[in-house]
Amino acid sequence: MTEKQALVLLVDDEEDLCTLMQMTLARMGIKTHIAHSLQRARYFFTQYQYDACLTDLNMPDGNGLELVELVTRCYPNTPIAVLTAYGSMDIAVSALKAGAFDFVSKPINQKHLTQLLQKALNLPKSWCPAAEDRPENRLLIGRSEPIQQLRADLNKIVRSQAPVFITGESGSGKEVVARLIHQLSNRNQGPFIAINCGAIPAELMESELFGYKKGSFSGAAQDKQGLIQAANGGSLFLDEIAELPLNMQVKLLRVLQDKQVRPLGSDQEIDVDFRIISASHQNLTSLVQQGKFRQDLFFRLHVIDVVLPPLRERGQDILLLADHFIQQVCDEWDLPVKSLSKAAQQFLLQQHFPGNVRELRNMVERAIAFCDETELQVEDLQNSISPPLQPAAPQQESASATTIHAPGVLYGQLPAEGLEHYLERIEKELLLKALDMTHWNRTLAAKKLGMSFRSLRYRLKKLGLDSEVE
Repeated sequence: MTEKQALVLLVDDEEDLCTLMQMTLARMGIKTHIAHSLQRARYFFTQYQYDACLTDLNMPDGNGLELVELVTRCYPNTPIAVLTAYGSMDIAVSALKAGAFDFVSKPINQKHLTQLLQKALNLPKSWCPAAEDRPENRLLIGRSEPIQQLRADLNKIVRSQAPVFITGESGSGKEVVARLIHQLSNRNQGPFIAINCGAIPAELMESELFGYKKGSFSGAAQDKQGLIQAANGGSLFLDEIAELPLNMQVKLLRVLQDKQVRPLGSDQEIDVDFRIISASHQNLTSLVQQGKFRQDLFFRLHVIDVVLPPLRERGQDILLLADHFIQQVCDEWDLPVKSLSKAAQQFLLQQHFPGNVRELRNMVERAIAFCDETELQVEDLQNSISPPLQPAAPQQESASATTIHAPGVLYGQLPAEGLEHYLERIEKELLLKALDMTHWNRTLAAKKLGMSFRSLRYRLKKLGLDSEVE
């Protein structure tokens, strides 16, 4: 049985451009219909079932946005992309907000056009949110109304290439949702690159994001691929985007507009194709008004808005999540699965959880670490809430002190392995020692090291230790 030939509708009043696009798509094995007006396009949609549509915005009988809205409303399984004049980013963003799948700039780049159509034709089909084995139900744990609404919205989100901006309090699960969007999209075979903008020092931000060529600056001993280029073909998640320095905001905006990146020290642009997902617990609108965040980048990122509720507003989801984390932690530590007593359940439901889901996970993790019984009691959970910081140790340390010391080097000697490798080894030893002292509790380890949880997680990933921790 032969596979059905894809059918695409091209809507543009320029005959030469339509012919060029028709020839390009024919080489891909795609059949096309051409409409030179919106009226004709509407008629075609009543007669045929299209796998995709590509429309210009400036038509003789109206605005192409009207067709975008019509297709999004009446033919939701047909992805529609738009043609925009080069540099008309505000119009492109308006089209994405109206429901367009993606956009391509004029003059047409045949490579970009081919990539766009391939993505459109490979979009996931509609799915039933009630399926228990789907990722959105395994990762989005809960039955509260906001979580059910988020599951329903995912069907629309994953069938678009539009930028997604996730807001929510710290620890509410922004990265989980970002990864879920990637897994459910047609980019799930590509990489998912997560970057915490607040964890990378400002002076290293450009080289980390854009990469560099050998010799571009002191210490650049070899070429290095940037994280943006590493996301090619997949999704780029920028967590805590508000922490991105203003000069880097300008450079990021250009990458999003041109879909090209230039490594430091290079005179050539490299094509990149990724979906941008960003997140912040801060109010970006307020930061724009204060001049701390660029308005043009804000509008470019803020196309599809996803708001995550705080854990304290999710009711019984707290107990579902607690049970999930108990099962997860016990499996990881090869322990018999524990349960929550009735009193412990009520205790959890009464908590405010300023750290949200992450705080609940850490609370469960610490409680299990110090509980020898099969049932977690209120006392176990109480002992796991925000352990007080110890006062500064006196000059003369006692034998039981838990201060973490770095391995030393005798004065006047240099490490034989080279400074860079030596420092990396020292950092790795310190991290592993802190984790070992805290029974591999990342939150407590970060506090002992005097750093934030995010900084610890970034360093673990950088040193290749994240798999050991997870």
